[in-house]
Amino acid sequence: MTLISTKFFLRRSKMLEFLNEIKQTPDPSSITAHIPPGFSEPEIEDLLHNCCAHSLPDEFSQIASRVKNGAVLFWGDTRKCIVLPPFPLSEKTTFDGYVTEPLYRLLTSDYIIGLVLVHLGAYAVGICQGEKLIASKVGTGLVHGRHKKGGSSQHRFQRRRENQIREFLDRVCLHLQEQLEPHRQLLNYIAYGGPRQTVLQLQKRCPFLQSFEDRVLPLLDVPSPGQRILETAVVRIWSSCIIDWHEEYR
Repeated sequence: MTLISTKFFLRRSKMLEFLNEIKQTPDPSSITAHIPPGFSEPEIEDLLHNCCAHSLPDEFSQIASRVKNGAVLFWGDTRKCIVLPPFPLSEKTTFDGYVTEPLYRLLTSDYIIGLVLVHLGAYAVGICQGEKLIASKVGTGLVHGRHKKGGSSQHRFQRRRENQIREFLDRVCLHLQEQLEPHRQLLNYIAYGGPRQTVLQLQKRCPFLQSFEDRVLPLLDVPSPGQRILETAVVRIWSSCIIDWHEEYR
């Protein structure tokens, strides 16, 4: 017998249906474990060794130790899966049976989240409460592509491009501050999207963003942002990743 894994994502409504299905699955051998972020592989292995009589996949501890928001394990004879939630778990807990209520509460909390999506030349800023986008601002700016020729003209072009990038990021900073400042005290999380280097440049040039460093969600990989991409990003922020195992006999 071999355990085969499948990975997929579910938006919030489908994830709640998934949890209801698990909850209604009778399995006296099952356990549930909530593992917050920040635990090492050995710590996770010790926790599961003490609470779980089942053999678990070797990769579980690796997965749970590397994800930013932690992991929830549902493991028994009838259901074997890990849920990687969209928001951080706060407590380490273990239960006998499939216990879905803590994760259900996490996913039904209508957190207020700021979104900052940026590529060089385009940006989108928004506020969502739950999956509802309640404020947004999108825009573009002139940033030339890289100069491929050499010589002095390349250096002049590079200096001009660097100035364009600085001007663009400063303008994005102004617009995101206009959108986020009224909600500063209410924001539960902030999510960035775009190339990592561009996001880092924006954070460096925008001191306002430092006040949110303790509530940043994992970076989103998004194409050049606009209103449609911003709306899609809201759905992605609220989506959970599931790694499901099933037994295959060979």
